[in-house]
Amino acid sequence: MAITIDSSVWEPNPFTYIFLFFSCCFSIFLFPHVSISNRTSTVFDHGISSSFLRFQRKFLLLYSLSSVMEGLWLAFGEFELASYGVGREQMVMSLCYRFAASLFASPFLGVISDLIGHKKLCLFFGILHFFVGIWMRVSEYPSIFVTSICLSLANTIFSFSFESWMVTLHEKQGHRLDSLNDTFWLMAFFESACFIASQMFGNWLVGDNFQKKTASTAAIFLATVCITFLSRGWAGNPKAISFKDYSMSFYAYISGDKRIWLLGWAQACLHFSIGIFWILWAPTVVADGREVHLGLIYPCFLGSRMLGSTVFPWLTSGHLPVRTEDCLVYAYIILGLVLSIIAYDYQEIGVLVALFILFHACVGLILPSLARLRTMYVPNEFRGGMMGLSLAPANAAILLSLLQGGYYRNIGNAALMAFGVLGLLTAAGCMHALKQWGKQPYNNWHKQ
Repeated sequence: MAITIDSSVWEPNPFTYIFLFFSCCFSIFLFPHVSISNRTSTVFDHGISSSFLRFQRKFLLLYSLSSVMEGLWLAFGEFELASYGVGREQMVMSLCYRFAASLFASPFLGVISDLIGHKKLCLFFGILHFFVGIWMRVSEYPSIFVTSICLSLANTIFSFSFESWMVTLHEKQGHRLDSLNDTFWLMAFFESACFIASQMFGNWLVGDNFQKKTASTAAIFLATVCITFLSRGWAGNPKAISFKDYSMSFYAYISGDKRIWLLGWAQACLHFSIGIFWILWAPTVVADGREVHLGLIYPCFLGSRMLGSTVFPWLTSGHLPVRTEDCLVYAYIILGLVLSIIAYDYQEIGVLVALFILFHACVGLILPSLARLRTMYVPNEFRGGMMGLSLAPANAAILLSLLQGGYYRNIGNAALMAFGVLGLLTAAGCMHALKQWGKQPYNNWHKQ
């Protein structure tokens, strides 16, 4: 997805990277001076307990390692498949396999994560990556179906189990509830940074002395380190619950709280729009035979998402008279407008890249904001199940889009983006409704 070998004509201005880098640094290093003077709890505040800092840094190290594994296959997977002679239609079918597997597996994996413990499912995430690495290493012509299914399951687990596990451990260890804000935006920040590192690592692997098995070896090594790190010094879920009790409580609570439905739909719409974007952004940029260096544009997206995540602590520190729901309404509307311009108004490459950057900056803000709202409205014992269930409609919509637009070509790219715009605008409406109905959240955010 992110790696290109052929020379290209259009490249981003180097000033773009400098601007994103210094903007992130400015946002991060300026915020503590403002927040501490107003007695706002942040990771830069010396009043934060050392036990929390150890817990947070240890978790972020694990999450960053897992992000590198995910990013390696995102940046390297299609290139390696192409090296085995896989054509366009087979590539599309591999994506269909992945989203079909996620569609059926995400609700069950979410429930299983709540029942058996998030740590065990995170271990399964590492095992899946280890298995794919071994499979690609020993097989001369690895099965696209097997690799797609395994990587899809791993990506599904990555999307909710690490966050659910962190929140559960955070509550078990008795840390301040409002300090979760820092961990949420740092997760989004480090995930994007690790995706950039994965691309750099992938580009190094596909150098002049490229060999097919190189990425597999790297994946095996990273998975081994991750599994070893997970197996030592980490606690599981604080308590177990039977499936019968869980299902009855889950149905009674989740189905009866319209705020959770609104939050789940907003999450599904974001997931769908991001999926459509990553499928269509490259064809949109190279439309009409335009030649670009896709590998240099990819870091701009992730850098802007890092910048967007650094805005989150500013909005939640109490300095601005806006609620999280208000921020999400504006962010979703901006995403919808950006995607609609991309879909229906032909733009030069520079303008397109600028719109893409704005899109990902809003995504970087939305991700930790939704995590914060989940902590406010969703009980921790149902968090994995709720997040897994919210992924199902998004995966179904992406799968349908791939089949109709990518495989059968019955729907144009503009129409697919239009569906994403519609979802984003309805998500903005959900956040507005959540603001009106969410007067009494499940968790009192400032009780600790």
